[in-house]
Amino acid sequence: MIAIGPLEPADRARWQELFEGYNTFYERTLPAETYDEKWEAFQANKNIHALCARVDGTLAGITHFFKHPSTSGPDVCYLQDLFTAPEARGRGAGRALIEAVAEWARQQACCRVYWHTGEWNETARGLYDQVAEKTPFVHYRIVL
Repeated sequence: MIAIGPLEPADRARWQELFEGYNTFYERTLPAETYDEKWEAFQANKNIHALCARVDGTLAGITHFFKHPSTSGPDVCYLQDLFTAPEARGRGAGRALIEAVAEWARQQACCRVYWHTGEWNETARGLYDQVAEKTPFVHYRIVL
């Protein structure tokens, strides 16, 4: 059984383990203080938000997201991070997290939810192709 809900204070260590797994997957290393800072922000639940998936009672997936204005219409929701533990993949946790973020966005009067993934991330894209529309846009960035 999959249950979606907020992160609880007792989830701190497992959340960091999953978030570190996510960052390792994308070949990033974050300083310890970033994990502390983001945990506090998720607990405050004001500007950035987090949900978790529990599979049979065990924290097995996380997502981080936020709402922001759009110049062309109502606010939008950016799903920034989504990660499930390897042993939980294929059991519906990722789909359930996406659906929960979409429901949150509806309640916030957002007009859409969007996210990015690596073109090479075929496993995740298999799910994303089922639940969302792939857009033709190309992603650019300037690292500061």
